[in-house]
Amino acid sequence: MTDPAKPSSPSTNTRLQALLGHEFFAPHEWRRRIALWVGAVVVALAAIVFTKASVWSYHLFQLILSYGSWIPLIITPLVFALITWGTEGRLRATRGSGIPQVIGTLHIENESFRERMLGLPIAISKMVLALLGLLVGASIGREGPTVHVGAGLFYWIGRRFGFSDAKAASRFILAGGACGIAAAFNAPLAGVVFAIEELAGTFEHRFSGLLLTAVIVGGVVSLGVLGNYSYFGEVHATLPLGHAWMAVLLTGIICGLLGGLFARLILLSKHGPLAYIGRLRAYAPVLFAAGCGLGLALIGLYSKNTIYGTGYDEARAFVQGASVTPGASFGIAKLIANVFSYWAGIPGGIFSPALAVGAGLGHNIAQFLPDVPAGTVVLLGMCAYLSGVTGAPLTSAVISMELTDNQNMVIPIMAACLLARAAASIFSPTPVYKDFAERMVQDFEHQQAAYAERAEKARLHEASLLHAGKTSAFDEPATPGDNTPTDENPAAKS
Repeated sequence: MTDPAKPSSPSTNTRLQALLGHEFFAPHEWRRRIALWVGAVVVALAAIVFTKASVWSYHLFQLILSYGSWIPLIITPLVFALITWGTEGRLRATRGSGIPQVIGTLHIENESFRERMLGLPIAISKMVLALLGLLVGASIGREGPTVHVGAGLFYWIGRRFGFSDAKAASRFILAGGACGIAAAFNAPLAGVVFAIEELAGTFEHRFSGLLLTAVIVGGVVSLGVLGNYSYFGEVHATLPLGHAWMAVLLTGIICGLLGGLFARLILLSKHGPLAYIGRLRAYAPVLFAAGCGLGLALIGLYSKNTIYGTGYDEARAFVQGASVTPGASFGIAKLIANVFSYWAGIPGGIFSPALAVGAGLGHNIAQFLPDVPAGTVVLLGMCAYLSGVTGAPLTSAVISMELTDNQNMVIPIMAACLLARAAASIFSPTPVYKDFAERMVQDFEHQQAAYAERAEKARLHEASLLHAGKTSAFDEPATPGDNTPTDENPAAKS
């Protein structure tokens, strides 16, 4: 006869309960993980679709150009004006890069503000309008909009999964921005660094797991769909110690100064000639956008159609040392084209166009350094100009290395980026994205203060009516005979 099974010992049950009660098995944590995984997949797929659609839109524009280089003189101003008119109301948050909007929502933990900046209609409209801009040759990039869309989709998905408190929403917004930049460039490390240096401005242990999870899952999706590739292809560039390091000095100073100048131009300061341009844009935004479109088309005619679009093909030709390149004037012409496109206020980023400008400037500088490989100087020009524009040297260095699959240039690239940031601060002391975000935060705070002031005035007005005294049955002011305390009616005071 067999003995009956012995019950589990109390110590075993205790250990099992402790294990199951660990934070790893908590339903709340699994809901957060699932929300992150779903968000990363959705953002990666959205970035891939946006990338493919951007290429298709620009190819369609090139097809239009084949019928006549004069056509942008008509369609570009008209579409710029149409986009600006369409974004005058509820879609105003779609304007510009989108990165300042993300930074602003990380600093303002207000649900209505975040919904206005990151709502699902904003994310969808951002992609559609940016594609429309590329369809008529706008000199814009898709990376900034992808960050905006990624943050918006993550914010929306997080709320659907029940993460509606302000702190949790901030973490989802940050993870979405990191996933967006990583998926746009196929540069996972750049996504993490960008989120820490530009979006959050700080590193927090709680954020690290969210960022890495979002970037890894999004990277796996991108890898599965597009394969393992480098944005500009593999670049074999080296810079030996010695006088060749003059390239670091020249690119850092020249490209940094021009990057800072570009940032100052698009910020439109409150004083001087740029302030007049800002007032003109505020007074007649639609006509101003049309004028910017016309200016862009005229530059396109001068440059023989090389300054349109993201500038990816032109930058790749420079960095790869192609036999046919856009020409010596490309860098400056593209810079001016970027200014016109951003002044118009249409949705679009500045990352890819900035890389193209830096490549063109690097090509110019390489003419004065015959002993240094031209591709090396072009690579340094790209990262230095991007650092000058964004004011984010670490992000610029990491992006440049990942986009070219080059680790041999780590030290020269970082040196050029730091030097460029210092030079850019002469024109633009505050990084451009941070400056735009601070303006956005200040506008929101002024609106809140004005609203509070109106509410206080209304409260005081109601209080004055309540203390005006009782009224008669015919809504007439109270009289001494209506039990109102007066010197003649002391009984009413009791």
